Amino acid sequence: MKGLSIGNISMRFDLKDGKSIQALKDITLEIEEGQIITVLGPSGCGKTTLLNIIAGFLAPTEGQVVLNDQTVLGPGAERGMVFQQGALFEWMNVRSNVAFGPRMKGMPKAQQNEKVQHLLEVVGLSDFEDKAVYELSGGMQQRVALARCLANDPDVILMDEPLGALDALTREKMQGLVLKLWKETGKTIMLITHSVEEAVLLGERLLVLAPRPGRILKEYKLPYAEMGSGMDLREVKKSEGYIETRDEILSIIWEMEEEIMGRVENN
Repeated sequence: MKGLSIGNISMRFDLKDGKSIQALKDITLEIEEGQIITVLGPSGCGKTTLLNIIAGFLAPTEGQVVLNDQTVLGPGAERGMVFQQGALFEWMNVRSNVAFGPRMKGMPKAQQNEKVQHLLEVVGLSDFEDKAVYELSGGMQQRVALARCLANDPDVILMDEPLGALDALTREKMQGLVLKLWKETGKTIMLITHSVEEAVLLGERLLVLAPRPGRILKEYKLPYAEMGSGMDLREVKKSEGYIETRDEILSIIWEMEEEIMGRVENN
């Protein structure tokens, strides 16, 4: 069956002093092909740990991840990752960065060129293909990272705070691009963010994780991602229920952060 299944995932990190940290506990989630999911939670709730398990960078202590009926046992091309910093090859130009995956797969040169040219047009970088990545702004580097990820044609795109380092205007433009790519490619996307506004705007489904051990506290099913794929994002934010949902989630996150700070002060 097509889709991503996360079954009873728990993650414990054992420390050298004999103690352990329970980062995640019993996370179960069924994600249909083509959905876009955003994940929120206070610092230290295990958001990135969960993403790294799905990516295959970490093996869970308990449970399993299954993608398209195949158990995830390590990294694979069917799962693409976009990091907060682009993790690009600084010594290569834009075109070579995007072409890296297809080249490693042995794709014929003509097909490589066609694919790369199409993706550069999609992310708006056709005029910058010969530029070194260090010559680009942060937002443009993230566009390269998205194009490089898409060049491998993954079934699932995992994003770890991909827009967190961008200025407000660039971030808004990139949010629009993420929704555009989601609708045009039909990819499954899971995006971690610390921005409640961004999570509400981009998530068909929004997961709020509770702090350690990380677990799903609440899930929202929202219409704003679908709306944002066809209209101005600033207009979407004026839609009925948007502000109320944002404020409700902000209150939940704030209460959890206050609880965490209280624990720290008491210790």
